[in-house]
Amino acid sequence: MAKKLMKGNEAMATAAIEAGCRCFFGYPITPQNEIPEFMSKAMFESGGYFVQAESELAAINMVYGAGGAGARAMTSSSSPGVALKQEGISYLAGAEIPAVILNVMRGGPGLGGIQPSQSDYNMMTKGGGDGDYNCPVLAPSNLQEASDMVMEAFDLADYYRTPVYVAADGFIGQMMEPVEIIYKPKYEIKEKIWATNGTRGKREKNIINSLYLDAELLYKHNLHLQEKYKEIKEKEARAEKYFTEDADIILVSYGTMSRVCRSVVDAFRKENKKVGMIRPMTLWPFPEKEFKNNNCKMYISVEMSMGQMVDDVKLACECKVPVKFFGKAGGVVPTSHEITDAIKEFAGGIL
Repeated sequence: MAKKLMKGNEAMATAAIEAGCRCFFGYPITPQNEIPEFMSKAMFESGGYFVQAESELAAINMVYGAGGAGARAMTSSSSPGVALKQEGISYLAGAEIPAVILNVMRGGPGLGGIQPSQSDYNMMTKGGGDGDYNCPVLAPSNLQEASDMVMEAFDLADYYRTPVYVAADGFIGQMMEPVEIIYKPKYEIKEKIWATNGTRGKREKNIINSLYLDAELLYKHNLHLQEKYKEIKEKEARAEKYFTEDADIILVSYGTMSRVCRSVVDAFRKENKKVGMIRPMTLWPFPEKEFKNNNCKMYISVEMSMGQMVDDVKLACECKVPVKFFGKAGGVVPTSHEITDAIKEFAGGIL
């Protein structure tokens, strides 16, 4: 399709259909309501299936069933709704069922508020359900990237047989920007010979399960999952580096917050002050390699949360330089002026 001015939620939903999503299960919650509304019509027109489930718990288990049968399936929600899905996401990870979970984040904790936030970082990157598992988490900063990442998420999910998050804050869901949606497969996806799609008398039955009553078998399954996560860490972590080559201070931010930080970096550079930015595009795996060869004197994690990414930044830079935090939560978005003031306060004599 040619470039078209679209609202974020509708762009991401359109991208999912373009990538072959044929099953959508969801439940209304702001600020992602336009997604199920759009899908209720668009999935029917594309030959797919839409169900407004009776709850978020029901929706994620419907994804389990459809994904287990080999379909490209997706659900979307916002923060407390995604929290309700955590048990099902753990089941998906344990059973190695591909799925895409689109989280248009709002303020928390609890029901919180409907304003944009990034306070689900820990829930998505550390595993909100039980057990030792991880899910890839893609973090777009604009609508073109959001649409591209939704399509990529389906390929990652199928290739690695894992649930994949797309972490979009409320701004990305609600803003409008020109978008061109063209599906370019990231991986060649093999036939899903593992799926429970009916034997038709041609093969032995498939069983999809995350229950292992024998402890040794469960241990071996966990080792298998860890090998997969190791491969994902090696191949899929990525970030954008902006004026980091000579930076004395490097901001670390993602999503909408990185757009504000970019303008802050530009303003400092106009004053010949060496500030740069690393923008994680994958929150898990975290792009640790991008922190290894920097000669900066300080990192500042700038977030729409109370500092959930800070520990990952400290680990990535091995605490070799100070790591500071500036952010706000609950839907209050740090302004460029506030970030600038914080940098000056933290910098001391660095700049």
